[in-house]
Amino acid sequence: MFQRKMMQISTGALLLLLPWFGGLVLGEISDDFSQCLNFFYEKTPPEGINAAGYQPICQRYKNQYRFASLYHRQHRAPLYSAYILSPADGKRPSPIWKYEPQLVSYKASPEMQPFTTPNTIYSDVNKSQAVVQDYAHSDFTKGHLNPSMHQKTIVDREATFTLTNIVPQQKGSNGGTWAPLEREVLERFKAFCKGSMHVITGAMPYESESRWINNRVSVPEYMWSAYCCPSYRSDLPDSVKPFFPTYAAVGRNDRNSGEEIVPLDPKADTCIRGYDVRQMSLETLEGILKTRLKMPVSLFKGQCK
Repeated sequence: MFQRKMMQISTGALLLLLPWFGGLVLGEISDDFSQCLNFFYEKTPPEGINAAGYQPICQRYKNQYRFASLYHRQHRAPLYSAYILSPADGKRPSPIWKYEPQLVSYKASPEMQPFTTPNTIYSDVNKSQAVVQDYAHSDFTKGHLNPSMHQKTIVDREATFTLTNIVPQQKGSNGGTWAPLEREVLERFKAFCKGSMHVITGAMPYESESRWINNRVSVPEYMWSAYCCPSYRSDLPDSVKPFFPTYAAVGRNDRNSGEEIVPLDPKADTCIRGYDVRQMSLETLEGILKTRLKMPVSLFKGQCK
């Protein structure tokens, strides 16, 4: 009774923060990322984000943690995924989409499960998270926050195909402008990083009225990403120095959005026009997130210095 009352009080307090947030989730998935802190720089998750209303998920697959996500259950979408970049040693696997059983019940399996193998809680999955059918007949692709190309082994890449790592992303953004950014970050890592690169990639909701697919899954207005590579070559070319130890980017996911965050390139090809990506400093991204989320977000401890 006491726990139920405290949960009601906490949930009520959240409603005063932001209409996009809500619904505190309790369970054994992870209350504070304590099982998977190694995916964050200096084992410190982003600060300034009120975790109430979100569910930290240590993404576990085949008996090993693969990355971390901060998930919003009522909107059936993650705010961000955090991971350590490691170049893929093979091709992109055939997608077998998965769900998180513990979003349904904390007594369920601690590992993500394929939708192709329903278990006793399968009928309740859609109450707490997105399902494959949500994306059917929509205008959106399944956009990875942690992309498979940034994961080394086939098993690590398979683990990225969980819908708790996915947001609705326009095709012109996903394959048109965002994928080249992911490849560019990968090439920077391979050419200039001498140690680990910690990456946090997320979604930015609409500032006013929320948008949905299937009246269930929240659509972001922008994608964002930032990396931290504290150990890098000492002989960086002058043209590369601004990109280390941190850099960031914001990408448009709505071609009709204003230009105050990401300007339009009127000369872009028709298929990608309106889905521009603006690269920027970490400080600039954090300023944008502070304004949009109404939270003093700090993504990397000590600014990765």
